[in-house]
Amino acid sequence: MYLFPVVKKLLFLGVLIASFMGRAQQCPDLLGPTNGETNVAVDATLSWEAVDGVPAYLVSLGTTPGGTDILASQNVGNSPNYTPPKGLPENTEIFVTITLFFFDQPDIICNSQSFTTETLTQPPLCTQLNYPQDMATDVNPASTISWEYVYGATGYYVSLGTTPGGVDIVNTADAGNNLSYNPPSDLPSEETIYVTIRPYNSIGDATGCSSESFTTSEVSPLPSCTNMIYPQNGEINVPLSPVLEWNAVSGATGYQVTIGSTPNGLDILNNATFYTNSTPVLNFVPNQTFFITITPFNDAGPAQNCTQESFSTLLGCGPYLDLASGEFVTLNPEIDFPETLSFCENEAPLVVTSEDSADGYRWYQIDQFDNETVISDTNQVSIEENGRYRYEAYNLVSQSGNMIECPSTQEFNVVSSETPVINRLNVSGNGVDRLQITVEASGNGDYEYAVDNRNGPYSDNSTFTNLEPGTHTFYVRDKNGCGIAEKKFKQDLTVEGFPKFFTPNGDNINDYWQFIQPPNGEEVVLQSIQIFNRYGFFLKEIVQNSQGWDGNFQGQPLPEGEYWFRAIDDSNREIKGHFSLKR
Repeated sequence: MYLFPVVKKLLFLGVLIASFMGRAQQCPDLLGPTNGETNVAVDATLSWEAVDGVPAYLVSLGTTPGGTDILASQNVGNSPNYTPPKGLPENTEIFVTITLFFFDQPDIICNSQSFTTETLTQPPLCTQLNYPQDMATDVNPASTISWEYVYGATGYYVSLGTTPGGVDIVNTADAGNNLSYNPPSDLPSEETIYVTIRPYNSIGDATGCSSESFTTSEVSPLPSCTNMIYPQNGEINVPLSPVLEWNAVSGATGYQVTIGSTPNGLDILNNATFYTNSTPVLNFVPNQTFFITITPFNDAGPAQNCTQESFSTLLGCGPYLDLASGEFVTLNPEIDFPETLSFCENEAPLVVTSEDSADGYRWYQIDQFDNETVISDTNQVSIEENGRYRYEAYNLVSQSGNMIECPSTQEFNVVSSETPVINRLNVSGNGVDRLQITVEASGNGDYEYAVDNRNGPYSDNSTFTNLEPGTHTFYVRDKNGCGIAEKKFKQDLTVEGFPKFFTPNGDNINDYWQFIQPPNGEEVVLQSIQIFNRYGFFLKEIVQNSQGWDGNFQGQPLPEGEYWFRAIDDSNREIKGHFSLKR
């Protein structure tokens, strides 16, 4: 068994692990605020069109297209909305860049869209404590203080004291645009602590903000953090209904457990309390990674800064998160196969050999009703006709005592090629110094182009520039070896075939002036023939196979004399000359 892992570097731990391996249809438009919208509230929630098959969205906010100076690539899961927790800056054009995140293909970075926020006209209002809550008791003296975001606030002043409005512990510390503050030292134990938080912005400070309070507990040791026993951190192939177990912590009264399908997610368990070091049976979905945080607690409070762990119910081919390397891994083979194959007409069959490394291969023919028929189960296939096909390479993987296939697949079209036909040579340039000539070819094939040498070099570019005036031969070659077409370009177009005079006097002899094909020369195909008087005034345009010019202008006969012509052929070559009108 050959195992060919395909890895993609983990750029952000905040990714949504998904078993669906679909492809993005398109980049989403902003729904609110819309692109170009103005006077947007600074506490706005961003929302955008949901895109089918996208495991997760990454959102960046900046003051320039693609910028990240406000928010750097925040993973928001597969929900098409996001609320910046600390609000947005006022009176600012904000560029939103949404990235579609995939495990098995490159991320799609969408074009930035922007909106402009409102201008604030007044200071913010007051906020309130989030933790500890007002009037809480038995708060650990080592606690970090946090509060709610306030509309329009760009920063917060924090004061701590032992009396209402007091500053004897912390005197008006500037917490900046953050929603938490960690005092420089532990708070006094068994003491009522008064917290005053004053939001501010460019207009001014909030006024009349009253103190909130909580009471600290006696100094006692907090429990330490724990770690998983089963499944271990980073373990894969975890059953769908496991009992989770972790190391017991000495001195812990219980454990708060959070489990989510994304880092910091709460969709499985939201701070559920357990008084033993295990959970009952939990049901998980297959082929997905889950993130678990276990926080031991006792009367002194919760353990501090416990790390998150993860495990994967990989009942399939991935991707799964390898925490040891920080990479996502899939067990499918890596394939490199084109979307189109072609072969020369009347030279079937087309024999195709896969060069991909895999344990097995299959080739399918797809009919007009999307039904598939296996036509080969080796790395080689013989194709007799045009149409739709599907190539599949797979690895064999042993999981839970069973052998499963992990396939990678590519649908492709087979078309036949034919010898090209050169329709025309389009010429530009002044014809004196240098020429630019574009070869216009047709046919059912994949063609390449060369000039003056049948053996090349050939190029995909059909336009040749900086050519010297003169004669050139152009070649068009089918890339599948189905033939070469050639056409010669002759720069000089002579006046041969253009009569020197005509006599429009009604005697039915030389009454019309028209180009006459030279009997023994190369056939000339003219796009147009224009006639002018000796002052350059345009009189008439005739086509090659018409009767010709009758010597009249707007129904009136013109006098005898010299007249001029300008003719252009199908290769855009130009010839000028003159002739006489005699009556």
